[in-house]
Amino acid sequence: MIRKKNSTAPATDAVDVVEAEDTAAESVAEPIDAKSAPADRVEGGPYDESEANPVRPYIDLGGVKILPREGLNLRLEVEESTQRIIAVGLDYAGSTLQVQAFAAPRSSGLWHETREQITVGINGQGGKVREVETVLGPELFATLPGEVTTENPGGARAARFIGVDGPRWFLRGVIAGAGAEEGNTEAIEAIDDLFRSVVVVRGNTPMPPRDLLALKMPVAPGTE
Repeated sequence: MIRKKNSTAPATDAVDVVEAEDTAAESVAEPIDAKSAPADRVEGGPYDESEANPVRPYIDLGGVKILPREGLNLRLEVEESTQRIIAVGLDYAGSTLQVQAFAAPRSSGLWHETREQITVGINGQGGKVREVETVLGPELFATLPGEVTTENPGGARAARFIGVDGPRWFLRGVIAGAGAEEGNTEAIEAIDDLFRSVVVVRGNTPMPPRDLLALKMPVAPGTE
């Protein structure tokens, strides 16, 4: 199912999704512009368009392609002022995953710097952030201040931020729900598998780093 959702805030500031886990070993800090990606990214995703299986029935959303699966609901998040599609929301297995793909330099990455910016922003809002190392690389588990409700008397909500640098693109995911809860291994693995199934379509058009790859409504089969 595909739905459109209006958003008054840029998706780069949206926090409707979450992140990861810790290792005891200390690691040497990488340069701020180093690429960050799973060691098996080419085989295990997220994929560049050139690496994706051409016979799989992907939903073409422009800058990203999504592989349908049972229980997956897809939303397109729209910036209200411009009516531009700015993010893809995926509801799956008790979690919500928001994905956005950006242009990036050929030889350097964006995730290390982006992670620092997210951390500063959340701390400035009175939230808490913990960085952990996982199979995806470094990610952020966060506790965000939220509205106090009957269902959530404390007001805080969990979120997880993940990111992967690919060839001339950067894919960011924000996770909320079960897949954002540290220790919920089954939910984390399910939403990570969904994230890793995403295909990024960078194209050959020159673009400044950090420009959002354009998204579009999917075309119904047989109408092109």
